[in-house]
Amino acid sequence: MTAVRPASAGTVTYETLLARARGGELGPDPAGLRVAVAFTTRQAVRHDGRGTGYRNEVLGLRVGAAVGSCAVEPGATADGVLEECAGAGVDRLLDHPLEPVRVAALDAYLMHVAPHSPAHGARPVRVPAGTSLEKSRARARAVVGLLNLPPGATVLVVGVVNSLLEALRARRLAYVPCDFKGGLTEWGEAVAGDALAEAHRCDALLVSGMTLGNGTFEPLRRHAREHGKQLVMFAQSGSAVLPRLLGHGVSAVCAEPYPFFWLDGGPSTLHLYQGGAR
Repeated sequence: MTAVRPASAGTVTYETLLARARGGELGPDPAGLRVAVAFTTRQAVRHDGRGTGYRNEVLGLRVGAAVGSCAVEPGATADGVLEECAGAGVDRLLDHPLEPVRVAALDAYLMHVAPHSPAHGARPVRVPAGTSLEKSRARARAVVGLLNLPPGATVLVVGVVNSLLEALRARRLAYVPCDFKGGLTEWGEAVAGDALAEAHRCDALLVSGMTLGNGTFEPLRRHAREHGKQLVMFAQSGSAVLPRLLGHGVSAVCAEPYPFFWLDGGPSTLHLYQGGAR
């Protein structure tokens, strides 16, 4: 595998990563790599003891041994998109008209170039075997542990996961839950729809990687960078993309490549990143 090359001077963004990947600046020429398998993973969840549930759908693209992922709205990925991606060159998919395809292609490319490992700055954390709720809570503790905040601080949570909110409550941290779907949290709290509008009253941001695919990530990254706030990402989508933005608005990443913790009751691994740019 090709070693991670140092970032050039200046601020790195998702779009600059795309441009550098297209130009072969981050590893091998993407025109020489092809997607072998394109697939979607769909789930509906209602944990025991929880009053609410949710659905997820994730687009996956496999390049060699690497799988790149990006969450999509349930039912949004037509079969034709999968057929179009399977066998396609990574260079073409980095220019695909659909943002989730571009994200998944970039994620697969970067995972192929530099898999999650201590050599590339990752600290592996094992999630023990258990029920879906036990594993969700274990992941949540690892994610919330990346926040360096005193009790009483307020966290903007983008992409509501009740286990994350529960872990924040255990740390005596206040939070503002945000999600396009709106609704209520497990504790009856209203979920805001516009994350950026709520960011000004929060001390730190805890944000899902799925924001890469729906176009809401970059404004949040800019807000965190301009106001000196911690931006911690929990990333199934773009797990290999977001660590590249450490020191450029992102302060820490809990990276979770496919297969995700919710797919199996056995042990699984998270990869934690903190610190400056890679």
